[in-house]
Amino acid sequence: MNKGELIDAVANKAEVTKKQAETVISATIETIMEAVAGDDKVTLVGFGSFEARDRKAREGRNPKTNEKMSIPATKVPAFSAGKLFKERVAPKK
Repeated sequence: MNKGELIDAVANKAEVTKKQAETVISATIETIMEAVAGDDKVTLVGFGSFEARDRKAREGRNPKTNEKMSIPATKVPAFSAGKLFKERVAPKK
């Protein structure tokens, strides 16, 4: 599902126009990105949480030359699925 398909699905489920659904989804995504970029954790109970995680510096290899190179430490966005989301994806038998 891409963003356009998500907008269509939300518009149908919430019984709003596609324009309204697009505005809300875009604002939600932008707000989550701003919060995580500002080192805040965004938790949506049942769905999951978004946060920035530190990735340590490490040594890698250039795949073309096989030459060793150092990869600097950085921050990366991360998502952890909530319990309800996990259960929907992989129901327990």
